[in-house]
Amino acid sequence: MSRAEISLGRPEPWPAPGKLNLFLHVVGRRPDGYHQLQTVFQFIDLCDELRFYERPSGVIERLGDVPGVDAEADLTIRAARWLAGRRPGGAGVAIAVSKRLPIQGGVGGGSSDAATTLVALNQLWGFGLDVDELAAGGLALGADVPVFVRGRAAWAEGVGERVEPVDLPERVYLLVKPDASVSTAEVFAAPELTRNAPVITLRGFLTSGGRNDCEPVVRSRYPAVAEALDWLGRYGASRLTGTGACVYAALPDEEAARAALSELPRRWTGYVVRGLNRSPLAVRSRLEPDRTGARR
Repeated sequence: MSRAEISLGRPEPWPAPGKLNLFLHVVGRRPDGYHQLQTVFQFIDLCDELRFYERPSGVIERLGDVPGVDAEADLTIRAARWLAGRRPGGAGVAIAVSKRLPIQGGVGGGSSDAATTLVALNQLWGFGLDVDELAAGGLALGADVPVFVRGRAAWAEGVGERVEPVDLPERVYLLVKPDASVSTAEVFAAPELTRNAPVITLRGFLTSGGRNDCEPVVRSRYPAVAEALDWLGRYGASRLTGTGACVYAALPDEEAARAALSELPRRWTGYVVRGLNRSPLAVRSRLEPDRTGARR
């Protein structure tokens, strides 16, 4: 293990980017209760930052608090324990998370933090697992984790485990977090949730744009999110991302997005972000091949 990379000093941060669901259709429900989905994930340049500090073998801990997330339930801790279990005798680490992604916002913060933990510690501990092995381990932590591990914008189906890389326009978005926290479990348990949307193709999405089937449920149950969707709709086609509280709209350019941000009601939080087809984590880790197919 290189003490220059994982140490008691202040190591370089590893990015954990957020994502947007550019559409989300619920096309069925499996006998085990999990919903069958179709969606497109695109990363954004707003990221949490994780740092990793050396600890004795068997000691895996979180430094500091993450609001509303108990350390034992934290996906970063669970990810580190899964990976440490792949080596006889285990390994040790302390993880510090600097949160920038809105919690319960639907931008994938917990899943992204878990993926960054897997990718970073795989390198720092010298385990040498390939991206498929890391993605398989990530799926046990959450359906979105493999997408963050792989680091490419993706078309996803099933419960999120079947993914296909896609290249999309890297647009500028205004992302808004209203004063609300949305329960994913409540949304998927709602009797009024559409669960039989027609299956579409990637070409169909690119033509029609799709929708978020969870949005009507969230609108009706969380008035603050409905208000934010209506406000943002003045600047572009607004949409809920995932099953969280964040809403977004594509703007023509950064100048237009910042002009809209300046009008944002003070009780909400806004971010000007850019969509990314290649994750900052993939760039940092060099897991992802470049456009020529060669690893960088």
